[in-house]
Amino acid sequence: MRRLAEIPPTAGLPPRLSDLFASGGDLAGALSAQLGVDTALTTCSGTAALMLALRIAQLRQPRRDVVVVPAFTCPLVPIAVHALGLHLRIADLAHGSLDFDRGSLHAQLDDRVLAVVPTHLGGRVADVAAVNRLVAGSGIAVIEDAAQSLGATIDGRSIGLAGDIGFFSLAAGKGLSTYEGGVAIARDPSWLEAMQALQHALPKQSAFERRRCAELIGYTLLYRPLPLRWVYGSPLRRALKRRDLIGAIGDRFPLDVPLHRMGGWRQSVGASAARRLPRFLDERRACALTRAERLRTIPGVHVHSDRAGERGVWPILLVQLDCERRRDTVLDRLWTAGLGVSRMFIHALPGYLGLRDIVPHQACPNAADFAARSLTITNSPWLRDHEFEEICRVIEAA
Repeated sequence: MRRLAEIPPTAGLPPRLSDLFASGGDLAGALSAQLGVDTALTTCSGTAALMLALRIAQLRQPRRDVVVVPAFTCPLVPIAVHALGLHLRIADLAHGSLDFDRGSLHAQLDDRVLAVVPTHLGGRVADVAAVNRLVAGSGIAVIEDAAQSLGATIDGRSIGLAGDIGFFSLAAGKGLSTYEGGVAIARDPSWLEAMQALQHALPKQSAFERRRCAELIGYTLLYRPLPLRWVYGSPLRRALKRRDLIGAIGDRFPLDVPLHRMGGWRQSVGASAARRLPRFLDERRACALTRAERLRTIPGVHVHSDRAGERGVWPILLVQLDCERRRDTVLDRLWTAGLGVSRMFIHALPGYLGLRDIVPHQACPNAADFAARSLTITNSPWLRDHEFEEICRVIEAA
């Protein structure tokens, strides 16, 4: 199955060279209109948006210092909590679900808790309403981590509006990318106003911003199947050859989080690309729904999808197999095949040795089981139907 081309592991909106020559674009305005909100705040990263939101929550509740997050989420989340000097608690997932286990979450709540962070992973929509019911009247902020789910809705409204504030990522490979970037929205505009005031104190032109500009140019030139074989596929294979699974999917992050303002040029590039985003998301949704039905014909395969009222987005198809051994057999065949099959996160949070000083050592069996039995299949437009069928045959044969 070795190929000259490499299909990316997620369905990122393909960039265009013309985007690089856009000027004066209003990224926040473009996304506000698409998300159906009056205003949005752009940040240098999704992690920065989370940190700004937590900082405002701190200013409003200075005696609280604990943040509760799902046990299966991006390692950048506990890093952001740690960078602010806050303490992390984790709650297990419900079995076979991306939502919090309600009993596990309830056990973590007390008068030290500043915020709970329900997470919309892989384009799926989290049950934020259940979290709101648990924390009602407690003064605990609900911050929706929608980093992987820009464009998803619940009951016709954008996610990120059920809690106090929500944020999205514009990192490489996301539906819309400025290579790194973030967007925050809120029901109460005072959250965004306070976050914006904090952001104004950050440097505008920094070494990090210049680096991001260069990386965005490279991303625009290289986010294509042929060059991706070199810039993504080769490092992936080297990491897997070393048995470095965390390095293979890019789960290893420094504990220092860059904080600066996103420059005007990158915002113009993002605004230009944003015009193509709604149509792209609709096309990817139609493709994913068809392919999910094919996967469901395979015994022992569960595809995470929408529930009543939800309309998620589909950067990937998130698949759980009936046992870890079968999942590993499939990945042995497909992870290096250039077909965009990968994993979301290697471990539940307690499994990352590099986070052992900031993540509580506690058993989270459902999150660990999710990590052990799940894999992701790209929903990239570059994955052709016959290639998707190859993937299905490998899963059937495992």
